[in-house]
Amino acid sequence: MEFILYEVKDMVATITINRPKALNALNSQVLEELDATLDAVDLNTVRCLILTGAGDKSFVAGADIGEMSTLTKAEGEAFGKKGNDVFRKLETFPIPVIAAINGFALGGGCEISMSCDIRICSENAVFGQPEAGLGITPGFGGTQRLARVVSVGMAKQLIYTARNIKADEAYRIGLVNAVYPAEELIPQAEKLAVTIAKNAPIAVRNCKKAINDGLQTDMDSALVIEEKLFGDCFETEDQKAGMGNFLEKDKEKKLKVVPFKNC
Repeated sequence: MEFILYEVKDMVATITINRPKALNALNSQVLEELDATLDAVDLNTVRCLILTGAGDKSFVAGADIGEMSTLTKAEGEAFGKKGNDVFRKLETFPIPVIAAINGFALGGGCEISMSCDIRICSENAVFGQPEAGLGITPGFGGTQRLARVVSVGMAKQLIYTARNIKADEAYRIGLVNAVYPAEELIPQAEKLAVTIAKNAPIAVRNCKKAINDGLQTDMDSALVIEEKLFGDCFETEDQKAGMGNFLEKDKEKKLKVVPFKNC
């Protein structure tokens, strides 16, 4: 891998897009390497994934304009599909994905962050969908995910104006869950990931699938999805151990003798 770094620690894997001289911009090679990295994640040992960018200036500054500038209509559509396929794989990845957004998250950078389950950012983070100013539309899911993450009106305003917003406004409109000083971003992402990783893995995966699949349909159908995934957890070692531990602690609590105190 030339542009992707991958490491695992304490059941948490970190993928770093490592193209800092280009502000971690996404070209075809980066997308292909990211796709291959996701395929190689060992889901038997990794329970949560962190996605970030190399350096402190940029998470992902966008898709590579140098590569896009000469594309034909057909090539543009194919490039959009390549990005969408990778981002959709990330969005539907079996385990939770946390985007640790350090610096610029513009265009494809904002879009890839929205493919993650949880977004946290540094105080110097900047978000935007600047494509309309470049004569194109967002091509990696921006028109679809932004309207689902924030309000439809806010999504349209950001996309139509091609205006960038800072971390505090991104937090205000619900684009990110939290904002941290730059030096605390990765430690906070790791802390959150470890907290998630400590929970029952089958249950966490089923929670992700229930939320993602349910959001794509009506409430009645969504509840059926939840019922099936709820039932799927039973008879697993996770469920037996989790409920067994709870009942044992509850039993011990009830057996404790309260000392008699004279009035």
